[in-house]
Parts: sequence; structure tokens; C-alpha cells
Amino acid sequence: MCQLLGMNCNTPTDICFSFAGFQRRGGATDVHADGWGIAFFEGRGARLFLDPQPSCKSPVAELVRNYPIHSKNVIAHIRKATHGRVALENTHPFMRELWGHYWIFAHNGALPENLAPPTEASATHDEATESGFQPVGTTDSEAAFCWILRQLRQRFGATPPARDDLFSALQALTLELGARGEFNYLLSNGDWLFAHCSTKLAFVVRKAPFDVAHLADEDLSVDFSELTTAADRVAVIATTPLTDNEQWTTMPAGSLWLFEEGEPVAQAATVAAPPRTTPLPGCTDTCTP
Repeated sequence: MCQLLGMNCNTPTDICFSFAGFQRRGGATDVHADGWGIAFFEGRGARLFLDPQPSCKSPVAELVRNYPIHSKNVIAHIRKATHGRVALENTHPFMRELWGHYWIFAHNGALPENLAPPTEASATHDEATESGFQPVGTTDSEAAFCWILRQLRQRFGATPPARDDLFSALQALTLELGARGEFNYLLSNGDWLFAHCSTKLAFVVRKAPFDVAHLADEDLSVDFSELTTAADRVAVIATTPLTDNEQWTTMPAGSLWLFEEGEPVAQAATVAAPPRTTPLPGCTDTCTP
């Protein structure tokens, strides 16, 4: 499958250590060699780095690994595609604007090509065009992201909802799409990070007293007590744990999580991915299980 990496903090923090292990999974310690990307929120802006090359060989990935960009919300993705061509436009994460904020989205799993649930079955192409949210590439992931943003705009109009109302809306939308396929995702607007576990996702919260962490994919350790203050708090979310000496929390399949200021603040039940023994027909970005 593709793999996800997210970070949510209470103070701007770099992701160099976690990304070092994640980068290795893009063609070195694992098979996800069909592109990678990472997005950093900085105030109201966002930096987005994308490369269809394997992350383990990408000069852009080396730049990110050695460039300590400080951010409170980060989303990264490495891709293993079995359908749909390897191309820059199909590389996650995807970015759009809604309510005057950038939104970043990355997905791991597989959804049907015609993924619009019954609630949008009557929507026309003109309505989708008018909303401003259309896919550029050919992945089911980008199509799902655009669908979610269209639904949010239809529900709340021009006024952004409060955090809890947004979380409830995302839970309802995730239930619709999650019932149709594998729908692990990370989503952020720079204020909050939402994480949905359809099949596999885990997280760790690093806070005082900080200790030494050791990567699972590379012989690299860091003593966070030398790099942090007692007030710092960092949540790292990944498809599988990135370190082998920390206590990671496995998210239940069929759960939506909200992270704010470096910790989970809300959780809601959704739906686990339906059993899949063969690739779903019509999927354009299917990842191997």
C-alpha cells in the first residue's frame, strides 16, 4: 500500500528525523517507489514538494531531509501505484483553497472510479466546475479530495464552520466514501490535522520528559531532550510506526481523529474498509495490500 506521514505540533517543529525513516520506505526498505510528496504549513502559507521519483533516490527528498522547515502541521505521502501512470499530477499530497485557507490531503487505499455517493449522484459537470474543485490528475485520491471540499462548501457556504462542526461533517462524508473502499487519509487546513484510519494508521505523542528515539528503517537516533523544551508537544502519525523504541498507538480501523496542538482531541467512529481480495474495478490509484 501507499504510506502516509503526518505531524501536528503545539510549536513549529521540523520533521527531519521522522522524514529520514519515511524517505527510506520509498524504494529502499519498502516498495513505494512511484513518487512522493510533502507539504508544510507556515502561517497562512504552505510549501509543497512533489517528485514522481522514488523518495530514496530523489534529490528533492534529500533537500527536505536536510532542510529543517519548522511547521505545526505537515503531511507526507509515498506512492505505490498499480493503476494510473506515475506522473507529477498524480503525486500526493494535493492542495486546494477553501474559505481563504489552503487545504492539504493525502490518501492511502483504493476507491471506485465513479466514487460520488448517492448524495451527489445528480450533480452535473457544470456544478463541479462552478465549485472550483476539479481533479487535475487521474487518481481516485484527488477526486475524493475534490468531492469532500465540494460537499463542505455546499454544507457551510461561504462561512467556515467551527472546529467541532467541521469534524462532524467530515465524519459523515468519510462514512459515505469509507463504505466504498480503502480510505485512509490525512487532511489539514493548517489549524487542525484530521486522520482517518480505514485499515492501518498509528500515532505517537512526544512530550516531556523527552527521550531518545530510534528509527525502524535506518540506524539513526535522536535525543529529543536536547532539542526541545518542557512545553513542546508533537504528534506523529504514520501508516506503520517509524521508530522501534517508542510506544505507538494503533488506531482502530474505522475511526476518524482530530489532532490539535500536538495531541488527539477528538475521535469518532466511521467504517472500516470492506474486505478486498482482488483490486476494485475502476480504481485508478490502487495500492497493493
